[in-house]
Amino acid sequence: MKRRRVRKRKDSGAPKWMVTYSDMVTLILVFFILLFSMSQIDQVKFEAISESFKNRMIFEFFPSPVPMENPTEHTRDQESGKNSNEFENPVQLQNRNDRDEKEAEDKEDSLDEMMKNVKHYLNDNNLNNVVSASRTERGVVLVLQESILFDSGEAIVLDSGKPFLDKMGKLLTKIPNHVKVEGHTDDRPISNYRYPSNWELSGARASSVIRYLINENNFDESRFSSVGYGDTRPIVPNSSPDNWSKNRRVEIVILEAGNDV
Repeated sequence: MKRRRVRKRKDSGAPKWMVTYSDMVTLILVFFILLFSMSQIDQVKFEAISESFKNRMIFEFFPSPVPMENPTEHTRDQESGKNSNEFENPVQLQNRNDRDEKEAEDKEDSLDEMMKNVKHYLNDNNLNNVVSASRTERGVVLVLQESILFDSGEAIVLDSGKPFLDKMGKLLTKIPNHVKVEGHTDDRPISNYRYPSNWELSGARASSVIRYLINENNFDESRFSSVGYGDTRPIVPNSSPDNWSKNRRVEIVILEAGNDV
């Protein structure tokens, strides 16, 4: 009887070299993961460096805003001045924030002084009951009610109002700042051949005040500007005759020094 031939079973697994290759690829992957983890930014040190650029004064006292791991190695260099600023003769630069604060303080001081002078002038000339003064970011605002200067619906300066404008002119001769004159009305509509709306009326009143001041005091015209706001900027609600009267006004704004708008 013929013996049956036994076939050798072939191994269906991966080749032996594949195991070695897989181990090598895994090790390389782990190696790059370690490199990546070591390259992460130290948040504390990064914030310290960022803060140092915002405040340059830190370099006046410390060679580096980041704490050194071995500070004793550089002690002698610090004492000798070797690790100093990059300039041979460093000049302390004024921090911009400090400069801005100083400019703001100077502005406040100039406005305070101007407001004080205006108040003294109003007191000395008994104008407090007629002219009100207040200080804003733009400068000192003098408010004259319409009834002092104009008839209702008109923009011609009354003879009775000219003495008040004369005193305003004397005040402006003492203060060389630019002046902006603003006209305001209440919200009741107006419509005639001369003033089709409150816009034209308020602008004409502001222009009349400027024209009178320039003609009587020989002011430089470039100092003045005018604008008519109509009824768009009331100081009180237009809800009663008394409030209407308050909103009908001319404001003389003595602008802060250096401001011509």
